Amino acid sequence: MGPIEARWQTSLTRREALASMAALVAGSPLLAAQRDPRPLSDHRRVPGFAEMESVFDFEPVFLGNVPRAVYDYTAHGAESEFTVQRNRDVFDWVDVVARPAVDPAGVDTRTSILGLSLDYPIFVAPSSGQVALHPDGEVGMHRGATSARTPMIISNVSSQPVDEIVAGAAGPTWFQFYPRQSLAESRKVLEQAQAAGCLAVVVTVDQQATFYERTQHDRNLGGAPRGAVLPLAGVKNPYRVPDRRLWYEWRYFDQIRPFVNVPMLVKGVLTSEDARLSVERGLQGIIVSNHGGRSLDYGPSTLEVLPEIADAVAGRIPVLIDSGFRRGADVLKALALGADAVCFGRAARWALGAFGTPGVQRVLEMIQAELVAAMAASGRPSLADLGRSAVKERFS
Repeated sequence: MGPIEARWQTSLTRREALASMAALVAGSPLLAAQRDPRPLSDHRRVPGFAEMESVFDFEPVFLGNVPRAVYDYTAHGAESEFTVQRNRDVFDWVDVVARPAVDPAGVDTRTSILGLSLDYPIFVAPSSGQVALHPDGEVGMHRGATSARTPMIISNVSSQPVDEIVAGAAGPTWFQFYPRQSLAESRKVLEQAQAAGCLAVVVTVDQQATFYERTQHDRNLGGAPRGAVLPLAGVKNPYRVPDRRLWYEWRYFDQIRPFVNVPMLVKGVLTSEDARLSVERGLQGIIVSNHGGRSLDYGPSTLEVLPEIADAVAGRIPVLIDSGFRRGADVLKALALGADAVCFGRAARWALGAFGTPGVQRVLEMIQAELVAAMAASGRPSLADLGRSAVKERFS
């Protein structure tokens, strides 16, 4: 055997080389392949309830429990899903500035928003169709949230009636509302929610996208090709946007104000200009939101626009935020950048779909404990200590 043949004998095979290259590419930060953990990838069995250690443990259990279409509806976002990914990437651009640690037992997370006393600055965000996740649906979500001492914002398109959801548990609820062109219909929906006991109305002004590129792709791969996700029949424009969406203007708030006897917030604000207009229009709160990346592709993440919105509001009304939040440390970063509270949507849905009401309680309590731990480790014993100096951001 000559020297060339000897080198062949000890060199990588083609299969080994390709496997090494695949591992390198999969782990590349340029592809963000390891953005969030996927805890079941290396396990031969599904972990049980007692083995859940973080919010991310619930997602694969949820995936295993529900039909793929239900999972897709929760998981995916608008078109290329750039905004879905950016909502998570942005947390890597904010560092927590540590001071000498404090005793977690002394950390105080209590606050008050629009007269509602909170043990933690955390809400369950509104999300639709929860019976598809678990038979207990929104009632089960409300019970889990109440057990975790967390308010729930009920979706306007819930799969159960709002009065049944409110009556399902003793915890406080708000109501999320989609604008309607008919003022009579708007009045009926708003008055029903208030009569049921909802303590505030959240008017959504972005609304989710009408087309989910990856969801459609999955359907085609599954052997059941379909046309547009929503039929174009009756739509009078070429952009796949139904006429019931994106028609409203600021004056709509003035038109529905006589029907609302509780605080009214606007959800979907992403600019300082709209934040100032919200204050001028008499809105009593803002939720900084991009609908979890389901509204506009290639939009900004909510966390990166939060500081300018908080500056524009200047403490005159509370500023809440959602979209992309998964951990207690995520909450800390938002509070430091100007939020008064954080709303969790997908994480709560994972929990309900994975383990029902106990899962919701467990996820929320995990997030609460993580927030306390992060505040203690960074030397911030109260929410008042979470100013801009608590973080260092690299948004530009």
